[in-house]
Amino acid sequence: MSTQFMTLQEIVKRARGQLPRGEWDFVIGAAETETSMKRNRLAFERLALKARVLNDVSSINLRRSLLGVDLRIPVLLAPIGSLQGFEKGGGLSAAQAAETFGTIKILSSACKPDFETVARECAGAKIYQLYVNGDEAWMMDIIARTQAAGYKAFCLTVDTQVHSRRERDVLKGWVSLGARGADGKPLPPPTLTLQPSMNWALVRRIKERFKLPLVLKGIACAEDAELALQHGVEVIYVSNHGGRQLDHARAALDTLPEVVRVARGRATIVFDGGILRGTDVLKALALGADAVGIGRLEALAMAAGGAPALVRMLELLEHEMRTNLALMGLSSIDQLGPDCVLPAEPVGEPHALSGFPLLSEDY
Repeated sequence: MSTQFMTLQEIVKRARGQLPRGEWDFVIGAAETETSMKRNRLAFERLALKARVLNDVSSINLRRSLLGVDLRIPVLLAPIGSLQGFEKGGGLSAAQAAETFGTIKILSSACKPDFETVARECAGAKIYQLYVNGDEAWMMDIIARTQAAGYKAFCLTVDTQVHSRRERDVLKGWVSLGARGADGKPLPPPTLTLQPSMNWALVRRIKERFKLPLVLKGIACAEDAELALQHGVEVIYVSNHGGRQLDHARAALDTLPEVVRVARGRATIVFDGGILRGTDVLKALALGADAVGIGRLEALAMAAGGAPALVRMLELLEHEMRTNLALMGLSSIDQLGPDCVLPAEPVGEPHALSGFPLLSEDY
């Protein structure tokens, strides 16, 4: 696998050939007009990297510590549901790939196998993300079991108060594998879910009861970042759900600087939203993220070849980061800052895969 894919574009191309239309649309699609997703990509494409020369870049440092875990690169495998629809090992395969490479897998509760099975089968560092499809007592029990299973942190996704309308799926009547029963038919909605009624008081009760670090995923403005800090949240995860929830939201990258201004030094900041290339990672780190998450690339790599392709994807991201950091005249990601990026005119139409302009070419 290490030589089968020489570029990230090859992984994406292989995934396209492997996936049925439903799964392909699920991973590249977004809510309604898909404006938020396009803005995510446009935000990256509107930034240029500053190049400096005559600096010693013979040794490059890409490592960073997060939640006490030494990361080979500050790129986490984001929580993405129904990974078992892209490769039969699902969340376990992704966790094993993260362990092999040297990073953290954030396991989605909308993914199989279950979080305790993954913990037994994979010793690597993991975070568990939960959609609260039960009452508060049920949720508190899950958090306690997460802590007992050895997860590094517990993650609540807070931007899914209600289900968005993803028209690629609606038009086909398609539902993800995780939302289907054994007979292949859509499961009924949960009889009880706290997702619409979650509030800051619930966050306070979690923090009062558990010492396990808490991640809030879906923070999209400085005001909510400040509230997260007031409630003792250790990890603020800046995200607009890949453009898959609120349509016409701001690009997640445009939100990042205001959250950094509020939270830097008071909480760890994780970011996702449109990352496709090593240069995207460098831009997010320059704007203040401590680490980034990748979701679409994760799913596409799983479809292209399971855990080995996922490891290879991370290797290629690492290679791109190392090469471009050196060409910026920097020897460590710790040297990245806002002065390393400059406004620039985008050179193409933004879309879910606009980081891969050669996909349509025959190579």
